[in-house]
Amino acid sequence: MPLSNPHIGSSLDDLLAQDGTLDRANARAVKRVLAWQFQQEMERSGISKTVMSERMKTSRAALDRLLDPGNGSVTLATLERAATAIGKVLRVELVDRDPSGMAPPFAP
Repeated sequence: MPLSNPHIGSSLDDLLAQDGTLDRANARAVKRVLAWQFQQEMERSGISKTVMSERMKTSRAALDRLLDPGNGSVTLATLERAATAIGKVLRVELVDRDPSGMAPPFAP
């Protein structure tokens, strides 16, 4: 009996693109990875939240927003200050979509 489901073999990206939510899902994924990377680097370097917020010249609440994977309201300025505070450089770049209109896969 042949399969008649047209979605068999399609990807989650295809579904999200069709639904119009792929860009939002990619943005959330990027934020989750950034929050994880900052947290990991703080732990690796033995930097407490208090010290990190002091280095960033910001409040603990702002740092908590940065480290919250679900909070997407973090500014580029905050990300840059956080990167500097841990001795890193923030890199943001624009890349072309592939011919199908899909964003390229995220690679941290």
